[in-house]
Amino acid sequence: MTLAAAVKQRAGELGFLACGITDPSPIPEPERLDWWLTSGYAGVMRYLHRQARKRKDPRLIIPEAKSVVVVLDNYYNGETDPGPPPRVARYARGEDYHRVTRERMEPLADLLRSHGAAVAHTFADSGPVPERALALRAGLGWIGKNTMLIRPGAGSFFFIGTIFTDLALAQDHATVTDHCGSCTRCLEACPTDALVAPGVLDATRCISYLTIEQKGPIPEPLAARFDGWVFGCDICNEVCPWNQRFAEAGPEGAHRPRDTFVGAGPDLFERMDQDEFDRRFGDTPLERAGLQGMRRNFRAAFG
Repeated sequence: MTLAAAVKQRAGELGFLACGITDPSPIPEPERLDWWLTSGYAGVMRYLHRQARKRKDPRLIIPEAKSVVVVLDNYYNGETDPGPPPRVARYARGEDYHRVTRERMEPLADLLRSHGAAVAHTFADSGPVPERALALRAGLGWIGKNTMLIRPGAGSFFFIGTIFTDLALAQDHATVTDHCGSCTRCLEACPTDALVAPGVLDATRCISYLTIEQKGPIPEPLAARFDGWVFGCDICNEVCPWNQRFAEAGPEGAHRPRDTFVGAGPDLFERMDQDEFDRRFGDTPLERAGLQGMRRNFRAAFG
């Protein structure tokens, strides 16, 4: 068995949805990122401007890297309804996924090290890594009109993790055909019209951006369309036929949701001080928005 095959086998044993291998060469059509940034669609996410060179040329991220192992980590828990407000995106209902997914990748990194890798650096939605472009090149799916990576027979409820290694591994060259076809459900369902064209997201109108990245007040015309979402949004994933038909619950316990907001009222965070927020949410994605951000989000979502 080749090392590449052993890595994929081990990824399956660890419960990853899929695993592919590519190289860190420049991504195709890098000018699209430049156009998106100059169009102002990144909003206050200035770090994307600073990271642009590395996002267009992953060789600059880890100069020693010769291969990139890409895994898909399923976070879907089987719930088909987002439930009543307050609504939190599925990926943010448990422990901080950055940490969880990176920890789940460590055995794969250890396998590479045991075969002589001096470099086996893991990333999970962190750093200047163009995860979707690398996953696309590794044959793990196609990028849909909602800008998500969609995997045939699985959907898009997963995190993308990468391991940059200095080992030269056999790479995957299969290309997954775009199966969105004439479907425009995601574009039509977005309550804030953030998907301005197929595959083009105006982040400044996206509920996820407004409840997480934006630090100032949420524009009232957009807040009026939140429909109870207080952190992130699942709508463009929920309406996707590939999720409706194929999404299945991931490994038990990997990304278990907490009953954080069961029965929560509009004043949950108004009654909370910083110590309590840190104790209850310091190890979750909600920490990024912070106590003041969550107060703002609840006010917007509950009017």
